[in-house]
Amino acid sequence: MAKKFMQTVLVADALSELQRANLTTSLREIYYRTKHTIKDSHENTFDGQNESDPLIEDLEVTLEALREELHVRAENSGTVVGPLVLVDDGDRVDCTRLGKGGYSVPSIVEPEYIQITKCTADFVLLVEKGTQWNRLSEDKFWRRYNCILLTGNGQPPRGVRRLARRLHEEYKLPVYVLVDNDPWGYYIYSVVKQGSINLAFESQRMAIPKAKFIGFSSADPDRYGLPRNVGTNGFRKKNGRMKSKACSPAVSSSSSTLSPTKTFNT
Repeated sequence: MAKKFMQTVLVADALSELQRANLTTSLREIYYRTKHTIKDSHENTFDGQNESDPLIEDLEVTLEALREELHVRAENSGTVVGPLVLVDDGDRVDCTRLGKGGYSVPSIVEPEYIQITKCTADFVLLVEKGTQWNRLSEDKFWRRYNCILLTGNGQPPRGVRRLARRLHEEYKLPVYVLVDNDPWGYYIYSVVKQGSINLAFESQRMAIPKAKFIGFSSADPDRYGLPRNVGTNGFRKKNGRMKSKACSPAVSSSSSTLSPTKTFNT
């Protein structure tokens, strides 16, 4: 308990320095700045970034402030393309004119940082895999079907989830989540729909309860008589994750989210 208190004070002090200097830094840099060996001992203040990151989340809750408002940012890891116009730090960004690479979604997309000035799409398609997103972007899927094409390159980070939520709330766009037919894919869908356990305090701001699953389900091969070679044996490798996530309150509370995963155990 004493060590965690010390760690919290160190992180809070680093954040305070950033505020005074009006500078921003990354989660990784906070870890480096606060890690050192305690005087007259062989013990480090932090043994890994997995110790400093949760403390920043604790401070977010305590101070009722977003991580980015504390001048800490995550690396951009999401991309968007489609009939959407944004203003980012005074610069107008037309997401139809950025080539197949799209616009890199920042870690904070709150209205005071990112303004949505125009959106003429009919829906949002949030794609799990970056490779799938690239294929759809190159094929101009967003233009043919008039949609916003989003990806988080795996589990979508805060910025991507928050942007999807804003488009859903402010423009009444339905959100469809295209994920792999495996336990990890269904977990990602549950995070978009209900929020994650680690960031439960942010669920009200980021979760999209009306988000819809799109893609193959585990029952489709039998339902449509598909050949056995269309699937992989990845289910067994990821079965442990499916069981642990299926038992979590965030997932088990929704039968509609959990029901597709039941076939994995049959």
